[in-house]
This record gives sequence, C-alpha cells and structure tokens, in this order.
Amino acid sequence: MDDSTDITFEQPTHAQLVTPDECELPVPASLRYTAADPLAVHLDFPAEVALDGDPVTWTFARTLLEAGVDGPAGSGDVHIWPCGRARTVIEFHSPFGLALLQFDTDALRRFLLRSYAVVPSGQEDLGAEIERGLSSLFGSV
Repeated sequence: MDDSTDITFEQPTHAQLVTPDECELPVPASLRYTAADPLAVHLDFPAEVALDGDPVTWTFARTLLEAGVDGPAGSGDVHIWPCGRARTVIEFHSPFGLALLQFDTDALRRFLLRSYAVVPSGQEDLGAEIERGLSSLFGSV
C-alpha cells in the first residue's frame, strides 16, 4: 500500500487584507496541501478573522496559484495576480462580497515548491479523485 496520499503539510503565512479605503490589515492564514487531493491547495483562515466566527477554508487549483504568481489568472470565485515583484494578490468572491488579500510572493513560491516535492506537476494520480467524484455524484446507484 502506498502511504504517499497521507502526506499533508501546512505553511503558516501572513496576508494583508486590503480594505475599501485601501488600508492594509494583517490577517493570519495557513496554506495547506495534501497528497490525497493533489490538484488543490487550501488557504485556511482562523475563526477570529471570519465574519461568522467559524474558520474559513478556500480551496482552489494548485495550477491557479502557480499561474497567478507570474501573471493574472483565474475566473469565478478566485483571481490571482502579481503586485510588483514581492507581493501577490488573491481576490476571493463570495455571496457576502469580496476580499482582496496580499501575500509575500516568495512564501507562495516556497509553498508551491514543497507541494511539487510531494506530488510533481503532471504526476497527480487522478484515479482516486475521479472515483470520489463519481461516488458523490451517483451515490450508491
């Protein structure tokens, strides 16, 4: 049995929430990657920074993060783009509005390198992902 799908790591990071009046507020966050979900990255925010007091996790494609540190990327709920050489902006859209956060680009790149050390790009085993997706779609049909 291959235990590589059990590998998960987290990388604490700091973000700056950009307010509508262009002030920047520090926000703690944690980047998370798990080999069991090899195409995704997870960005976790603690309960104290959420509107409803519950922890919040945004999940999006690892390839989106990789593209976004180099140039504008994304559509839908998550958009990512570089802001100068040192920062990357991640914009989240939800039914409650949008949040614009700036991250240290080098920290995002380190996280990506660590994730590719666990599951290299193009070597993601999608068999289990497809099976889970089909199971959730069709249930026990």
